[in-house]
Amino acid sequence: MTNPPSDKSRGVALALAFFLGVFGAHRFYVGKVGTGLLQLCTIGGLGLWWLYDNILVASGEFRDSEGRRLTSWDPDEARNRSLGVPQELLEEIDSLRAEVNDLGERLDFAERLLADPARRAGPKEDQ
Repeated sequence: MTNPPSDKSRGVALALAFFLGVFGAHRFYVGKVGTGLLQLCTIGGLGLWWLYDNILVASGEFRDSEGRRLTSWDPDEARNRSLGVPQELLEEIDSLRAEVNDLGERLDFAERLLADPARRAGPKEDQ
């Protein structure tokens, strides 16, 4: 039986591994405290362990402390997947967000139109 994907973000893990990987930051992030401390003490295995972990994270083969692969690049997507939220519900929420943003833009346009005194006065007639 295969494990479900991890609730940790692959993008966050890759950023941590690249910039702070010699200190084991990505391992602390996924819950591997023991190997994180070991990597911290050995300065990323003198760079070799750091390079190996960067390749693993980038390829999607890196696993968290529970043995689940880090597959999702987006932290929100990983969190939603771990909560068991149905994809149809997420799509509906995204469409509602888009509609609310559209209504906000229309409201902003109407407010700017009403605030412009030149447009409210109407065209001036020359005498």
